[in-house]
Amino acid sequence: MFISRTWHGIVPIQFGDQFGQYLEETGVHESRSISGNVGAYVHRANQGQYTHFFLCTYWQSWSAIRAFAGEAPHIAVTYPEDEKFGLISDPVVIHQEVAVVVNPFIHPATFAESKPSSAAPAP
Repeated sequence: MFISRTWHGIVPIQFGDQFGQYLEETGVHESRSISGNVGAYVHRANQGQYTHFFLCTYWQSWSAIRAFAGEAPHIAVTYPEDEKFGLISDPVVIHQEVAVVVNPFIHPATFAESKPSSAAPAP
């Protein structure tokens, strides 16, 4: 079994591209550098004047999650420069036990044809 950890936040649409790059450089990079991380996937969606970001990471254990998130693993990890993008972060994340590590943002019908993003683990 693995543990998925999903975070959500929004930024004003004009900062979507910049924040997407920043998210890769911070949350994705940092989570993937922790021993026990087995994957990281990002999904973004524009809605109205905002761009939504979802980051789903997969972990082998709670101790690995704590190495990333600290002693309060249900609290969102944020970074000092988040503010400059106008980020509105959900304060808590969702954890779920899962049997397999897959990109949760791909529709099952297209899963076989999809390729992992740069944030996905190497095959």
